Amino acid sequence: MSISQNKNSYPRILADIGGTNARFALQTEANKVEHIEVLSCNDYNTVVDAVKSYLNKVNNPSIKFGAFAIANPVVGDWVQMTNHHWAFSIETTRQALNLDVLLLINDFTAQAYAVSKMSPKELMQVGGHSCDLDAPKAVLGPGTGLGVSGLIPYNENSHVALAGEGGHVSFAPFDDTEVVIWQYAKKKYGHVSAERFLSGSGLVLIYEALAHREGINNQKLSPELISEHALSGKSPLCRLTLDIFCAMLGTVSSDLALTLGARGGVYLCGGIIPRFINYFKTSPFRTRFEDKGRFDAYLAAIPVYVVLAKYSGIYGVGVALENHLIELGVR
Repeated sequence: MSISQNKNSYPRILADIGGTNARFALQTEANKVEHIEVLSCNDYNTVVDAVKSYLNKVNNPSIKFGAFAIANPVVGDWVQMTNHHWAFSIETTRQALNLDVLLLINDFTAQAYAVSKMSPKELMQVGGHSCDLDAPKAVLGPGTGLGVSGLIPYNENSHVALAGEGGHVSFAPFDDTEVVIWQYAKKKYGHVSAERFLSGSGLVLIYEALAHREGINNQKLSPELISEHALSGKSPLCRLTLDIFCAMLGTVSSDLALTLGARGGVYLCGGIIPRFINYFKTSPFRTRFEDKGRFDAYLAAIPVYVVLAKYSGIYGVGVALENHLIELGVR
């Protein structure tokens, strides 16, 4: 049966593959996602091994259509993950999984598509006023790396999600303290991207730079411990680290909002911010977001939303697959 003749396109396999975990699900009908599983990428030698392990857990259903969101640029057939060792050909992977269609998109392109379908209860607003529904939306978020995308209105009730690598833009220090942190990172890595600081490892890097500045014997703390010590009051240095992390995120978020003209709102995704959501609401983030000189008022009007949905990437890649199959003539 040709693709165009296959009217029974369900179930579909969906995946959201990050540098640490891969989330899998089956879409069993329109707007219905089931059997979500989270697998550790390090437990599998290849992406095909991970997919087959997941399918075995859900009794190996017959599947012909799939879509993966991946924390990586998707340019051509070959994918080499930036923050993990998996490397593969999309076409060879499609054949190995016996699929008619395998779509790969950037993970934050998927996050942007998810935003287009998100309900208000899945969002927490941090400042700003009501958004302009016909304007672009900015989508970004720290996790294993820093994902960046945008959602651009296209025709009536349609959107195009951007596939970019904005997390790797050069970081610009805002004040003297950030200059010191940037210099520390510059000496260690050479080029200093926004992702160097706005990620789990970035939180550790900020802490290391501050400890070095203060002449403190640097403890090896995980991102989770830094957050925990910051919020409990156990460590003033950890609290300063978290404050600076949120301030930096405010600057990078406002840069993206200005670049896209994102009067439709800024959406913060990823697993880091929800871990300290109550602190984040009163953190330096919003003050820094609006601190743009002559464009203070422009930015003050733009609402920022923290995305609370747990598996938004899965739903977003489902939207992308549906759009792709419609283009192919599959319903």
